[in-house]
Amino acid sequence: MRVIGCQLDIRWEDKEANHARVRKLLEKAAPGRDSLVVLPEMFATGFSMNVDRVTDDRDRTTQKFLSRLAVEYKAFVLGGVVTRCEDARGLNQAVIYKPSGRELARYSKLHPFSYAGETGHFAPGTGIETFVCNSFKVAPFICYDLRFPEAFRAATRRGAQLLVVIANWPAARESHWTRLLEARAIENQAFVIGINRCGSDPNHAYSGGSRIIDPRGKILRDAGSSERWIEAELDLRELIDYRKAFPALNDMRDDL
Repeated sequence: MRVIGCQLDIRWEDKEANHARVRKLLEKAAPGRDSLVVLPEMFATGFSMNVDRVTDDRDRTTQKFLSRLAVEYKAFVLGGVVTRCEDARGLNQAVIYKPSGRELARYSKLHPFSYAGETGHFAPGTGIETFVCNSFKVAPFICYDLRFPEAFRAATRRGAQLLVVIANWPAARESHWTRLLEARAIENQAFVIGINRCGSDPNHAYSGGSRIIDPRGKILRDAGSSERWIEAELDLRELIDYRKAFPALNDMRDDL
């Protein structure tokens, strides 16, 4: 399966401009039929706590944008959006569209970043989500979730073979991003796609570091620090054979 990740220099709270940036990158990447395209967390606005500004509007403009991309490229498209929950807080979500343009899955970030006050503006999700894409079982996660290996293990127990992390992960903790992505790949014997933003917003600088990692922890692609796209071909048979040859997951314990 061909996977494409778009590392964006997100323009602050400017949905139209960021939609255009995504289009520019994808015109160059030219996703083929049934590719998986991955965009960062809150790709249309940046990581803002102004829920009124970042929530997708009543016309679902950003979600429809993702759906149209899926239809135009005949690809699977995953991107970060914000919607409202019942208590008026936002839900920080990853939504996935099929090549038909229909929604395939929707995941809400399990761990709002309390250190930065995210819990006051965004409600936590309630569970793991998985979906099937080109025979791969995929589990999406968002940014701070990366620090909680038990969530990734739960996805692996459900059969996940590809773990996708979308983020606005600041440069101040860049080394944590890179090391934790590799750890999630190694410990779960899974492919990992980590797609971050680059550039800066009014609060932070972002160093990018988007990458695609194989089940052994080998970095297949690294986006560096600038706006660009990366791609790789993922081989499901390779993953299955590796898990059979080194069956560490068979020794997971449910009693602890």
